[in-house]
Amino acid sequence: MGLIILLIGTAVTAAGIGAMHISPQQVIAILLKQINIHIPVTYDEGMANVLWQIRLPRVIAAILIGSGLAVAGAAMQGLFRNPMADPTLIGISFGASFFAVLTIVVLSSLPFMNGALIPKYYLLNVTTFAGACFTSFVVFRLSKTGGRSLITTLLLSGLAINALCRALTDLVTYVANDEQLRSATYWTMGSLGGVTWSSVWALLPFILVPIILLPRLAKSLNVFALGEQEAAYLGVKVKRLKAVIVVLTTLLVGASVAIAGVIGFVGLIVPHMLRSITGSDHRSLLPNCALLGATLLTMADVVSRTIIAPAELPIGIVTAVIGTPIFVVLLVKQKKQLRLMS
Repeated sequence: MGLIILLIGTAVTAAGIGAMHISPQQVIAILLKQINIHIPVTYDEGMANVLWQIRLPRVIAAILIGSGLAVAGAAMQGLFRNPMADPTLIGISFGASFFAVLTIVVLSSLPFMNGALIPKYYLLNVTTFAGACFTSFVVFRLSKTGGRSLITTLLLSGLAINALCRALTDLVTYVANDEQLRSATYWTMGSLGGVTWSSVWALLPFILVPIILLPRLAKSLNVFALGEQEAAYLGVKVKRLKAVIVVLTTLLVGASVAIAGVIGFVGLIVPHMLRSITGSDHRSLLPNCALLGATLLTMADVVSRTIIAPAELPIGIVTAVIGTPIFVVLLVKQKKQLRLMS
């Protein structure tokens, strides 16, 4: 309940922060008016337009992407039985990033890619999401041995694909002109600056469906922490569990990168923070990750669009600057606990 209240308070406050200040009471009044509930708070039409057309889509996108990345990180850490794991380990983020950069530098200049089949506005989003799905499929196929997908092989395949995608991204940016290079670089740093209601509606199903389905696998993930063989003996369909988690994680990360670019540390830090408070039970960890991840990314987005206003700092830089000290503190705390236990 505390995380829900924190998220609502953060979202209402974030929606009012910007060049045109809107108080939390005014934000609530504007939102309630949409359902024909009127409260005695004054505001002008300009505030309502700014909130509804600019601020609210961005806040909702931050909530969706933050929750999706955090849940994806928790699921990956459960799958690999490693608290250091996150979606970048199996190449999803870097695969999506490579396809995005390729689109910016090469594909968008091809006439047939800008036709009626794929409108130019959606071209980058479509190819980025396709890149995440393709990379995930390749890694999962490479990890299969004798009809089984081994966790160790999955990890090694992901690391290899990560290295390949990084090299290909560097190659494409090397041949880019100045304008393309700026666009590609800004994309790889992450931003919610171009989010609209169309982006939110496109993002919604790819985030909500995995967030609803992954907690249903919580009991299996708890058992899976004992080991693959032990989980199989206890009735967990290990092969199916791996495939479902990889698919759902791909949907979460692919959709997030397609809308906002690469945003790091959320999927790594949030599960760590919650494990130190609530423990490792995935039945509570996964829903709590969704709430805390949404809150943290909403806060980070406020910082990114206000700290150097009227310019905007890429949100990936903000999450890295905030996430690194938190991660170091958590590591130091974990080392102290291990010393006490030994």
